[in-house]
Amino acid sequence: MARSRSSASALVLAALAAVAACLCLAPAFVAPPRGAAQAPEVDLRIAAAAFAGLSPLAAEQPAAAYDSVVAMLQSWLVGGTVLIIIFAAALVAATANPLTKRRQEVAATMMGKK
Repeated sequence: MARSRSSASALVLAALAAVAACLCLAPAFVAPPRGAAQAPEVDLRIAAAAFAGLSPLAAEQPAAAYDSVVAMLQSWLVGGTVLIIIFAAALVAATANPLTKRRQEVAATMMGKK
């Protein structure tokens, strides 16, 4: 029984490999029919506008560079402080939720009635 299972799985694996090979070796580009319209030519004005719009990206500037280790540490301290404030506000909001307090009061009164 084990031998037939391994041969069946080997056969399935070989079939999957054959399908993958057929898909990988199939032509990837099909030419359009001869009567199809030609691609529109690019207008020089469009190319100039695209070049002008993308020209600021060509300026060589370091991305998020720090001028000193002190500046980097200060930014980490500011970021950490902001995160602590956000988490503290979320904790206060979670503990001061009036619905939660009301549910606790109702649960306490229900336990007292039993």
